[in-house]
Amino acid sequence: MTKITERCYQNILIACELEEKFSTFEIYSNDYFMKRVYLTLFSILFASVMQLQAQVLVLEGHYQGRDIYVQNPFSSSGVGFCVYEVRVNKEVTTDEVNSSAFAIDFSMLNLNIGDPLNIEIVHKEGCEPLVINAEVLKPISTFELSSISVDKSNILKWSTTNESGKLPFIIEQYRWNKWVKVGEVSGKGTEEENFYQFKLVPNSGLNKVRVKQTDSTNKPRYSSVSEFSSKKYEVSYSPVKVKKDIVFSQRTMYEVYNMYGNIVMRGYDKVINVSALDKGKYYINYDNKFGDTFEKK
Repeated sequence: MTKITERCYQNILIACELEEKFSTFEIYSNDYFMKRVYLTLFSILFASVMQLQAQVLVLEGHYQGRDIYVQNPFSSSGVGFCVYEVRVNKEVTTDEVNSSAFAIDFSMLNLNIGDPLNIEIVHKEGCEPLVINAEVLKPISTFELSSISVDKSNILKWSTTNESGKLPFIIEQYRWNKWVKVGEVSGKGTEEENFYQFKLVPNSGLNKVRVKQTDSTNKPRYSSVSEFSSKKYEVSYSPVKVKKDIVFSQRTMYEVYNMYGNIVMRGYDKVINVSALDKGKYYINYDNKFGDTFEKK
């Protein structure tokens, strides 16, 4: 065999060997690629199944400086715990939920008092976690009154400090031997000094007014009482025997009660249409008058 022929033969052998190796590599590569595809598809399918089976317990409120505590039972299958993920304001937390009880720790979230919170407790189907202290997401009335007064234009003005959550202020006026709600102003919920005002409709003579807040404990927190005198003329009304309209001498707040002590009408006006009332005796409170009567004919 000549050198050229021998070299060609060797080249053919090398080419055949390389072809065999590349073929083996191609088979291996294809096999590896397919395994990766199968694993990816399985992962997606598993995640989809888990998502379909997932239940979400949602809590909403505002940060009040306290953590949430959760009792975490076993899953219905008996394998693992019920909760497997917690999200706060759409971000997954790093809380250790793989235990029979855990805390949702807000200290790493750089929250300020009063910031809104949306908490999603994701758990398996067939079981349900128990939130021990959900009430801590609700604001508590802690305001301290700095000042309260009524000016010559009948504007009630008050200022507060040390509010720890946004709660409405209820304005109450003392009328007819009781405190009556006459308005509402949204609280600002911050610790610095906050200023508020509300336009009052006074009755004639002496007036008393205060503000209050009621939180989730249902225990109202009151301001001190502010007193002032009004130069309004006393209100009168007629007739005392009526078929249709009762007419006041000027617009006034009023309440109408039946003989059983049930309130049947209330409002602020100069004329009351009582034609829809049953015949009989009624009690009427208006201006600073309490317990006057009229007869519906």
